[in-house]
Amino acid sequence: MNYFFVGIGGIIGAVLRYLISMVAVNWGSPFPLATFIINIIGCFILGLYATYLSKLKNIPAFILTGFSTGVIGAFTTFSTFSYETFELVRHSMWGMAIIYLLSNLWGGLFSSLLGYYLGEKQHRKRITKSSMEAERNSL
Repeated sequence: MNYFFVGIGGIIGAVLRYLISMVAVNWGSPFPLATFIINIIGCFILGLYATYLSKLKNIPAFILTGFSTGVIGAFTTFSTFSYETFELVRHSMWGMAIIYLLSNLWGGLFSSLLGYYLGEKQHRKRITKSSMEAERNSL
């Protein structure tokens, strides 16, 4: 069953990536903005997923796998990032290539960290709320 949900998630992630790419193409910048935005969003969501969404007991494992591996895996794209960096270098746009490379690296790490911390905060808040409700019910 996981394969089916990963496949469906992959379709959703790929379509979302394509739609963002089509919107960003109209911005006319040599900087590969679409891939940058997609990867930053994906890093944030995966950080949030790892610390919060994956710990929710009421969501079946096959849905979580379909989301993380399918949607996020198809949404983010290292191969396009690598190719676009190569194209910038090939066209002697070294400065833009370095900015693109570093902004993806640092932006991705920061976004993952932000998602992770927000997920941890939500998880702690949920645990605290559950503990308080359990305490109230025991009285």
